[in-house]
Amino acid sequence: MEYTKDDLLEAKRQIDSTLHKLREAIKTLQAKENPARYRSQITLAERRVRAFELANALIEREANIYRS
Repeated sequence: MEYTKDDLLEAKRQIDSTLHKLREAIKTLQAKENPARYRSQITLAERRVRAFELANALIEREANIYRS
């Protein structure tokens, strides 16, 4: 499937926003009185961060094709 540069940049913007929210959620959960109680939620959020970072890297790589 083909995407325009604008499509890619908008997807990246949305992913960046979600990444920010996930990172803040992780900080909040880790700061709770008993963070071990939230270990599964923290792990899930950390895995989502890694997945979104990977998606961002692929988007950036694809967007660079349009700059050439």
